[in-house]
Amino acid sequence: MTIESSPSLFDIAPSLAVEGDDRTPLLPVRHPNQDLFICDVLDAIPKDDMASMEHPVFSLSTKPDNRMRRYEHNGNIIEIIPSGKGLATIHDKDILIYCISQLVAKMNHGEQPSRTLRLQAYDMLVATNRQTSGAGYRLLTDALTRLRGTTVRTNIQTGGIEETRIFGLIEEARITRKTFDGRMLDLEITLSDWVYRSVISKNVLTLHRDYFRLRKPFERRMYELARKHCGMKDEWKIGLELLQKKCGSNSPLRVFRSLVKKVCAHDTSHAHFPDYAITMADDIILFRNRLSLKTKVDVIAPMRDAPYIDPETMHDAKTVAPGYDIYALHDEWVSWWHDMGKPELKSPAGAFIGFCKKRHERNPIR
Repeated sequence: MTIESSPSLFDIAPSLAVEGDDRTPLLPVRHPNQDLFICDVLDAIPKDDMASMEHPVFSLSTKPDNRMRRYEHNGNIIEIIPSGKGLATIHDKDILIYCISQLVAKMNHGEQPSRTLRLQAYDMLVATNRQTSGAGYRLLTDALTRLRGTTVRTNIQTGGIEETRIFGLIEEARITRKTFDGRMLDLEITLSDWVYRSVISKNVLTLHRDYFRLRKPFERRMYELARKHCGMKDEWKIGLELLQKKCGSNSPLRVFRSLVKKVCAHDTSHAHFPDYAITMADDIILFRNRLSLKTKVDVIAPMRDAPYIDPETMHDAKTVAPGYDIYALHDEWVSWWHDMGKPELKSPAGAFIGFCKKRHERNPIR
């Protein structure tokens, strides 16, 4: 992979990327009772498209980033061109994640997919753990502007098709209803064909809900990469220089090394990083799945006389039933299935997700 770009704020002032080290690594849960009034949001398990998880499309800067980027890796070329408002940021991506999650949820319910989604702004803010104050709505408007203005030129494959295309991250955003004081209520977002094709091809992965609580943009990017490459495997290793390229940073290697060490130290102290524990030795970063390998093998391997549940569904189940031992719930579900006379299941994955969700609703673990 090669990178061509000018320095960004993230590169020349890395201290800004690690500010707040005296605070807890995770943001507070801003809407702890969301399940009482936004059922549809909880049904839409957070999903991200694998194409943007693989490549550093989004800026990690906390200030406007006006650099143009070019990446080459394994025959793929991607150029990200900012608008006057700067590049779309990793926090702006929350909007795309929410849209993708809603679209996947509708498809799972048998609805016809569409590139244009009609959404309630408040629901989006709550689901992504954002503020619902007036400032929260203004930031949402700015994020939509950057998503629409950032241009991508790429030959990356999505949905089994390779072609060079030039497009925005979203095609259009339209606010359809406002309050008397100008806050948006309802809006329509039309996804780019590139993102939409990834979704309908099911080139998506589940994200842990605590992704939206990670304070540092850099940690969000690290989680994306771990989720993409480690997944449900026991561990994944990556060299420091390659991690730096995948994060889109041009900072000196010694500065980047210090940043990664600080993240690893925080995870050792707080175990805050979603799904994976992070350590580094000799410039090799190791992501280890927090679930034991033995348990995963025992449960995910096809069981005799039981519906097969794939690893991605197990991850979805963990999302809808936070705090529960998902593998213990799996055992209970299989026992229930036997007790019911082994009925034929049109969607074993959907049945298992529903079982876990109802258990959490009856007895949530906080």
